[in-house]
Amino acid sequence: MKKTPIQQVKDQFGDKAKLVAAIEKLASKELWLDRVNEAKGLARVSNAKLLRLHSILENTKKEFGSRDKLIGAILELEKRIKDAGFKTRLEGYALPQLVDLHAAAGTRKKNAEGKAPTKTLEKKPTRSKKAKAKAKAAA
Repeated sequence: MKKTPIQQVKDQFGDKAKLVAAIEKLASKELWLDRVNEAKGLARVSNAKLLRLHSILENTKKEFGSRDKLIGAILELEKRIKDAGFKTRLEGYALPQLVDLHAAAGTRKKNAEGKAPTKTLEKKPTRSKKAKAKAKAAA
């Protein structure tokens, strides 16, 4: 049976405060856009969201290193490297949204490569009943 988010937090980090501290340590300026409410902070966010955020931050740091490299990878997958407007729009997105965009773009690219070009079938001329009977009689 799958563990609940609170059980996962207790197993991996001990308590929620340590998880929040680990996220704040990973959330450097090169990875994270700080949009957290200063009055509430990350301590009021649900355990499931914090766990997802921690895994996204870890994986992104390992795979790409920074937001700029992730955005560059998305632009490359979408074949829009020179599109400055698209790049500025991506720079405003949150990190989890960028990771989801990268995964979707990778899937689209893989599906596009796997498809074989479809063959065009030669169409047979449609004949009326009278023409079919005449062709059958001639044969």
